[in-house]
This record gives sequence, C-alpha cells and structure tokens, in this order.
Amino acid sequence: MRRPTGGSPVGRLASGSTHPALVPDRHFPDKLPVLPLQDVVAFPQLSMPLVVGRTGSLAAVQQAWDGDRLLILATQRESEGEQVRPGDLYRVGVVAELQHAARLPNGTIRILVDALDVVRLTRVATAKTGGLRAAFEVRSLAPLTTTSEEAARAVRLADTFEEYAGLQRRIPPEVVQVATSTNDHVRAAWIIAGHLAIRTPQRQRLLECATLAELQDGLIALMEAEIEILGLDRRIDDEVRGTIHRSQREYYLQEQLRVIHRELGQDDGEELDDLQAQLAARTMPDAARARAERELRRLRRMPTVSPEATVSRNYLDWILALPWSERSDEILDVQRARTILDEDHFGLDDVKDRILDHVAVLAGGGGREGQLLCLVGPPGVGKTSLGRSIARAMGRRFVRMSLGGVRDEAEIRGHRRTYIGSLPGRILQAMRKVQVVNPLILLDEIDKLGHDYRGDPAAALLEVLDPEQNAAFNDHYLELDYDLSQVFFLTTANTVATIPEPLRDRMEIVRLPGYLDQEKYAIARRFLLPKQCARQGIDPSTLTLAPGVIPAIVRSYTREAGVRDLERQLARLTRKVARRRAEAPIPSPVDTIDVTDLRPMLGVPPHDPDDHTLDDQVGVATGLAWTGTGGEVLDIEVAALPGRGRLHLTGALGDVMKESAGAALSFTRSRAHSLGIDPGFVRVTDLHVHIPAGATPKDGPSAGIAITTALVSALTRRPIRADVAMTGEVTLRGRVLPIGGLKEKSVAALRAARTTVVIPAANARELDELPAEVKAGLTFRAVRTMDEVLELALAPLVHPAAQQGAHTP
Repeated sequence: MRRPTGGSPVGRLASGSTHPALVPDRHFPDKLPVLPLQDVVAFPQLSMPLVVGRTGSLAAVQQAWDGDRLLILATQRESEGEQVRPGDLYRVGVVAELQHAARLPNGTIRILVDALDVVRLTRVATAKTGGLRAAFEVRSLAPLTTTSEEAARAVRLADTFEEYAGLQRRIPPEVVQVATSTNDHVRAAWIIAGHLAIRTPQRQRLLECATLAELQDGLIALMEAEIEILGLDRRIDDEVRGTIHRSQREYYLQEQLRVIHRELGQDDGEELDDLQAQLAARTMPDAARARAERELRRLRRMPTVSPEATVSRNYLDWILALPWSERSDEILDVQRARTILDEDHFGLDDVKDRILDHVAVLAGGGGREGQLLCLVGPPGVGKTSLGRSIARAMGRRFVRMSLGGVRDEAEIRGHRRTYIGSLPGRILQAMRKVQVVNPLILLDEIDKLGHDYRGDPAAALLEVLDPEQNAAFNDHYLELDYDLSQVFFLTTANTVATIPEPLRDRMEIVRLPGYLDQEKYAIARRFLLPKQCARQGIDPSTLTLAPGVIPAIVRSYTREAGVRDLERQLARLTRKVARRRAEAPIPSPVDTIDVTDLRPMLGVPPHDPDDHTLDDQVGVATGLAWTGTGGEVLDIEVAALPGRGRLHLTGALGDVMKESAGAALSFTRSRAHSLGIDPGFVRVTDLHVHIPAGATPKDGPSAGIAITTALVSALTRRPIRADVAMTGEVTLRGRVLPIGGLKEKSVAALRAARTTVVIPAANARELDELPAEVKAGLTFRAVRTMDEVLELALAPLVHPAAQQGAHTP
C-alpha cells in the first residue's frame, strides 16, 4: 500500500464554493461495503493496489467480490487499531470497482481497485459479516463550461505541477504528460492530487473540495508551498557541494603556494616571524615562554588551512595579549585618596576608612598580597560606583564583571581547547582588557551566582579569590599558572545569606547601611540634581529648588535604602522643567520649584509619610525588619476575640516567624498570673496575629519580642507606646536573644520618627558602629528579658472608653 509522505501544510483551502452537482455517471446500489484505509486517500479516476489483512476489511472485500464488485474506500482518522468503528472514518470517500484479487501466503489479499466517484457517507453501520456497510450519496465534480478564467486556472495548475515534478524527482514523466495534456480538467486535477507527496489530512481536504475551482486552488497552494521547500533543499545541497569543492581547491592551491615559497626561500612566512618577534620582546615566566615556543613550532609545521592551525594561532594570540609583568603606577597618597572618595560619594565612612588604611599600608611598603573586600548593602547605596572611585583613588585600572545569573563554571575557568570556539574565562578576559597585573576587578552581584549541571561558578571563584592560591591560577584554556596575587578584588552583594560559606570566609565583609534622610538630601543637592540637569541640557544655576522640595520627594515619592529611585524622580522633575521652558513663548531665566509644584510635575505621591501612626494603641507593636533593600518598620497587630483558644496568623508569615508567634503565646500563658491575665483566657479567647502588608513574605525570629508585647497588650488592654520600636528573638522563658541587621533596622526606625529602640543586650556592642545621626536621633535600650521589654513598651492602663485597639472578651 503506497503511503503518502509529509509536505508543507496548507492552512486554508479556497472558500466560497457551492454544493457540487450530482452526476449519475452510473447506477450504484443504495448501500455498499466499506473498506477502511490507513494513511492513504483514494482519488477518483485512479487505479491503486491495496493489501488487505484485517478481519473486517477481508469481509468487506469478500462481500464486494461476491456481489457487483463495488465498495467504498474511506480513510480512517487514526491509523492505529484492529477494529474500526463507524465514527473512526472520514465522511467523504470514493466508490471503487474491484478489478482483481489474489490471496497471499500470509493470509492477506492483494487487490486492484478503480476509484470511480466521490461519495459522502450518510449512514455507516456494522454488517452481520463483521465489516462495515454505508449508505451514501454521490458528490462527483462535474466539469463546468469552459471559460477564459477556468482555462487560465487550468494552465496555471499544469505549469505548477510541471515545476513541482521537476523538483520532486519521484513522479514519472508519463504522469506529468497525461496530467498536462488532457483536456478534461477534472481528470487532470484528480491525477495531480493522487501524485502529491503530502500528508493524509491534506489529501482528505482535497477529496472533500466542493467544486473544481476549489480543488484547483487547493492543489496550486499546496504545490507552491512544497516548491518553496524543495527549492530551498536543492539550494542547500548545491551550496554544500560547492563548499566541499571550494575547500579542496583552496587546499590544493595553498600547497602549491607553499612549494613556490619554499623554492623562493620564503618558507618562514612573515606572520609567523612577527609572532616570534613579539614572543622574544615580551617578559613572561619561563613556563609560559616554553609553551608559546612549542606552539609556534607546531604552527610552522601545520598547513595554513588546517583547523588545528587556527586553534594554535588563537592560543598564541592569548599568551601574547595577556599582561605578565606590566604594572600601572599606583598613587599612594592618603590625602589625595580621601579627597577623591569624598568627591564621588557622600557618607560611607566605614568603607572609606578601610580603603584609606589599605593605601597607607601600601605607602609603607607592605600589603602587596591579594586583597579582597565585599561591600554588602541594599540596592542603590553606591556599591558599584564606589569601586570606580576606589580604583581612581589608588591609581589602578578598573574593570567590572557582573556575576548575576552566571551558572557555568567555564565562565570563570574557561573552556578547554578541545571545544570549537573555546575561550579563556572571564577573569583572564578582564586581565587582557586592562593590560596590567595590578588592576582593581569589581565582581558585581556575587550573591546572585547560580549553579547547575555545568558546574558551580562559586566553587571556581575560591581559587580566584583566595590569596594563598591565586598566585597560580590555572585557566582551562591557557593551562598555565597565572599570577592574580597583585589584583585588588572588590565584590558587591545585597545579602551574604546566599553567598556560599567557603567563599564568604575568604572575603572581608564591609556593610553599607541605607542612607539617612539627611544624607539623601545632601546627595541629591551635591550629586544627583547637577547630574540630571546636565543630562537634560539645563544650567544648574538657572534651576532653584525650595528648601522643602527634596525632603518632600524623599518622604512622599521614594521609599528605599539607596538613592536610585530618588535619582529617577529628579530626572523626571528636570525633564518637566525642560519641557516647560520649550513650550513657553519667553522662557524664564531662572525656574523656581516649590513643594506645591511637585504634584503637577511628579503626579500623586505613592507614599504617605504619615502612614505609621504615632498614637499609643492596644495590641499594635512596632517591629523592625531587615530586607535586601534595607531596614523596614512593621506594625504587628494582635486582636483578642471570643473563641476557643485558637491562634490565627496572617500576613504571609514564614515558618520561623510562625514559630516565634507560638513561642510568644507560650511565654504569655506561662506568665499569665504575673502579667495580670486570667489564666483561663486560652479556653475562651482566640488570638489573631496580623503583620501588614499581607502580600509581602516575612520570616525570621527577630519579631519575637514585638509579637509578645502585642499579645500581652491585647490581653491586658494596656496600650503600647507608639514611639518605641523593638527587635529581638524571644525564648519560652522570656530571654531576649541577639539579632542581625542592627544598622539597617536603626535607620528604618529613625526614618519612621521613632525615638526609642529596644534591642537585645548582646547587640549593644554594635552601637558604636552606628552613624552619628542615628545615635543622636534615637535612644537605645538594651534588654535581657521580656520583663524589661514590657516595662519599657507598655503604657499605663487607660479608661476603656478611651481605648482604641483590639477587642477582648
């Protein structure tokens, strides 16, 4: 049985056809046996051999042979399955006449049928003999009266079929001759349809065409799509053959050229001589020089067109391009370095002191081994730009490598030369870029390294960043020891939690807390506003901001630890000023922006500076949290409701915070008598703990004392002082354990206008590291137990009529 091959699918055949006229060429019985076909479609006016082997099909053939030798050929929708149900068949097939049948040794029957007319199956049922029988109506395509349009369509169909047959190469020439020379357009169309190498659904759609015009249009569309694919295949084949012949020709000519050069005494080649001269002029370790000379000798013996020659040449280029001994002159002046750092960045005293210490050590002749600092802080505080300032202050060349999303170890160590297109890793690429052995390399976003089946780049960085190992860093591509000990490595991260412990152990962590509001005001006036004025083509001297404008932008239009969003708002403001000047008939020489101008120019403020209330409330405590973008203030709310002692936690809390709430409740129950709470409250009271905003995930143990304070307040009806913020982990016995992120949390408390911060006593040693503005604006109370926390946080009991807070039963 011939099985059609796949072709280019046709999305839609010609529409607008009418119902075909019935042409009773001969009389057929009302019902005929049905022979299901697998992966083949029969077309009228064509003969086709078939092999029949299924039980139902054998019964249909036997019934037709015993009768008038007529049967219906209908294609199955799915080709699998031994049993065929009436619903498995397409409803349009052909009526055919059985011409010949012969039984084969394996029990199957080979038959030859002549397809006569297209029929539509109106009712299909299973016969008593096991096969299928169907009632039908004839849907033959009748040839219409010949017109100029129909003649043109027939000519186009014949031409397209000739072009298709020329590319297909599987259609016999006599078939093309018959299809293109006959005057019967219907017969020509069915002949062409029967010889197209297309898929079964496409063939079935052709069989179901209602008019001759629709059939011809469908055939033309299918063949044109196939011609495009076949033509592309042939062009690709010709190009491949041409490339092979061209490569052989070039190799032959190159060999002739080599012989000619040898006869003329020019066999060395100027290019290889240049490489030899560069190698002799470079200062490099003996191992690298020996390896380069060996590669150069191999390259001289290789044919120029050999792929291996290209690999060797690229390898030599990399050896000669890397800096082996070249250094930049460092400027070891502490005062100059301090001036540059202060010019570029406001604040950041800790990291500036660390850099100045290092410059002083270098000026004294020490500290020449590799150095590694990790700047950790929220986005927008200036970690990346600080790297450039440090390089400028030290007189070193600067190169930045972004590690965010790097997943492949080869990005760090490079690929071995056995791979096509292999290159050294990004470390050596950076060294080639700066051309000195003592640059400052900034490894940005080191906390966002990934890893998968290709390796762990964080593990590859261990050798790069370890001062005890990086003097002999070995790249997979170079396969030579390369000295990185004179490089100043500076890394940045938003959090150390995602940095692997072995990698974190090799770095000196310098934390950059979020900017205070006063620092943001100074940064905006000294750096950001002049920068944005220059970008918008505005002379900074012609733009004046009222004293309250920048504070209003910081409080109402931004909420961040850094200044990135603040810079965007200032950029928007300067663009509005530039537009106002462009639209004004006579531009004002000086523009003055007042606070009242912010809403028309920047829109509705997205933040309310007064969204954290400063009123004492029952069951509402102020907690402090640390996030990747800095510190945050959390309002922890507790409501006591009539119930059965259930604890309900909401606000997208993590497992650790849920455990803190459970520990807080257990402590409160254990101390109920001393706190003035009815011990039986657990049987009649439900407690609901909620921490806004509900869509933001929250986790960690540092909210323990705040949750406990809110629980006690809700049960005793004593308000909590709104000016007190607190952070600390609580135990079942009421001990207050230390927390992290004190700098960031303190800055958040000051930004939220709190005056007192309750911290664990173990964190009191960190107070000296806080910015002076924070220590001046806040009062820190170090505590060891929850009794001290409650004494500081709870206000005296007020009359119930004046209370505003959670309901208690």
